Amino acid sequence: MKAKRTKADRAQAIYSRRTLEWYDWWVLGFSNHRIWQCETEKILELYRAKLSPNHLEVGVGTGYFLEHGLSAAEPRLALLDRNRACLDHTARRLDAYRPRVHQADILEPLALEERRFDSIAINYLLHCLPGALEEKAGKVCDHLLPYLENDGVLFGSTILGKDIQRPFAAGLVMWIYNQKGFFSNSQDSLGGIMEVLSKRFKTFHVEVCGCVVLFWGKGLRGG
Repeated sequence: MKAKRTKADRAQAIYSRRTLEWYDWWVLGFSNHRIWQCETEKILELYRAKLSPNHLEVGVGTGYFLEHGLSAAEPRLALLDRNRACLDHTARRLDAYRPRVHQADILEPLALEERRFDSIAINYLLHCLPGALEEKAGKVCDHLLPYLENDGVLFGSTILGKDIQRPFAAGLVMWIYNQKGFFSNSQDSLGGIMEVLSKRFKTFHVEVCGCVVLFWGKGLRGG
């Protein structure tokens, strides 16, 4: 557990107030297009299709997808992240929506004083978390599903380390990021995410786009 905590700390450390200023340019502008070969617009389409006016964002990044995906004038919006810099940056960006902010570790059980949400997003989160995909994604889902309406949708995307056609640049960058602890996805596979979704949702969908898998699940099993 201590080793996993150390990896999680390293993954979080890169998201400082300074680096968040150029995150949109580097990750959403350059990396998605040139390295991961999945256009940011593709992920934004997922948001526009699944984002509800009653939404929880987990692993908030910079708030780009919420800013460009929200259509409701007065949504009920909550943000959850372990990293205070990400929360502050995103809350400022989305100040007009008056989001509720929760600083918490998604790998630990949550204690949110919130009623359930109609949509929950875990976008570009899983590849940053330590551990096997089935384990970490399973924990994330199990900690979040108590806060999802029975007919609500959980959606997101993650960068895979296996089961993809990976160009040289993507393989090199992924290796570097894993060595530095920014990513922990060298064994993350399409089959792994499908297994997690199929065990928890009556209906789910996955779509591979370059090195990225976009996914959603709806209809809680046992709900």
